[in-house]
Amino acid sequence: MKIFAETARLILRELMPTDAEGMFEMDSDPDVHLYLGNKPVKTIEQSKAEIEFIRKQYIDNDIGRWAVIEKATGNFMGWSGLKLIKETVNNHSHYYDLGYRFSKRYWGKGFATETAIAARDYGFNELKLNEIIGIADVGNLGSIHVLEKVGLKRINIFDYHGIKHHWMKIEKSV
Repeated sequence: MKIFAETARLILRELMPTDAEGMFEMDSDPDVHLYLGNKPVKTIEQSKAEIEFIRKQYIDNDIGRWAVIEKATGNFMGWSGLKLIKETVNNHSHYYDLGYRFSKRYWGKGFATETAIAARDYGFNELKLNEIIGIADVGNLGSIHVLEKVGLKRINIFDYHGIKHHWMKIEKSV
């Protein structure tokens, strides 16, 4: 099991099949999926399949979302990190997207920002990226705030699956 990053409170490691229960708790919550198309998962098998999909990204792309583990308890809290997007979105393809998702009980405690900083730094320092993209539903003020706190700027608003989203970006400083 590879650990990609650590913060004062968190371990960011590869997602494992044993994370399925935590993923199911998170992704079966309608509130978690409010700005994600309102399609919470219905079965733990869906969560297991999502973990396998992400694990394949580690092999195919050398990157994928990371499990977020609370150091104090060892609890699975959600996921965070970078994902290589190969398809075209907002007239862009082959870009690295910064994203995060947490079980509701971990909202509002700074964990998304803490992990987003770690992922941003990993992208620039380890992957040697020149830019990182973030996409957020225009109504998801919490997520937009996190992306702005870690340095992403709003570039434009575009239609993503019929819903207005912000296209946000940070470039590596020289």
